Amino acid sequence: MADVARLAGVSPGTVSHVLNHPHRVTPHTRARVQAAIDELGFAPDRRARALAGGASTLIGFIVVDLTNSYFVDMARGAQEAAQDAGMTVLLADSAMSADRELTYLQLLDEERFAGILLVPRPTIADDVWRSRSWTRDIVLLNAQPVGDRCGVAPDDELGGYKATRHLIERGRRDLVFAGGPFTLHPVAARHRGAQRAVAETNGGVRLSTVATEGLRPRHGREVGDRLAQTRPADRPDGVVAAADLLGLGVVQALAGRPGLSVPDDLSVVGYDNNQASWESPVPLTTVAQPGHEIGRTAVRLLLEEMRERASHQHQQVLLEPSLVVRSSS
Repeated sequence: MADVARLAGVSPGTVSHVLNHPHRVTPHTRARVQAAIDELGFAPDRRARALAGGASTLIGFIVVDLTNSYFVDMARGAQEAAQDAGMTVLLADSAMSADRELTYLQLLDEERFAGILLVPRPTIADDVWRSRSWTRDIVLLNAQPVGDRCGVAPDDELGGYKATRHLIERGRRDLVFAGGPFTLHPVAARHRGAQRAVAETNGGVRLSTVATEGLRPRHGREVGDRLAQTRPADRPDGVVAAADLLGLGVVQALAGRPGLSVPDDLSVVGYDNNQASWESPVPLTTVAQPGHEIGRTAVRLLLEEMRERASHQHQQVLLEPSLVVRSSS
């Protein structure tokens, strides 16, 4: 900063204002200082500034799968909300790995980020990271509530209810819920929602469950093949898939099979509203999750906790998913 100040012919305090409070400096002076910065290649040491001032403008965001557009939507919402607050979001992808999750948490903690947004692996059991003590504030996204953390998530049970209710309203009376493993909290919650919708019919609709090993298209194709091998008299007329990729696999397996047209003979509803849902051979009816709003809400909760530490009370926010009707139902 001293070198920049000498080259620009200003005081170090003016350089500091240009970097941190540019509105306090005239446009002419800002231009001189910026020219000196450019000529010298000066870059502020954010970590040193955080150590000296006790504050950082960086928020770390750890997601489980950046190939899923749902989590990309979360990141975009978080980025927008952080930018509005003069902060920056840096992304990390744990790729469903517990080791990576812990490594990134430790790194962001040690580097004194202002706070951390975490989409943990979606298991019902407590994750290993919860037994650790972290000096940074952490807000959870898309996870089960934790008493000592703020969190924001979609109402997966309501989403499962909406998907199933839609098929019932379309006249389907023999339904299958396909998904798994049920140790994944969102899958279990969506299943509960489906059960609730069927229970409201007082026996007018039947629901069976097909547990899958995962939520990828190949698992859906296995479900579709199983349905195709069922006697027509016993065959369900509707499938609630716990994820769009799973529903995509079901549609792929049934394509071209006589007596198994989607949606005429069998309706399919997916979940997530990711790219697979609208690129399916038969565009999938799905439940859209409010990923963008989840990201924005998470940043709001984090900032409130950072700024109002003495009076802050942890919040658990549930956001409502929405039904998107397409050709598959």
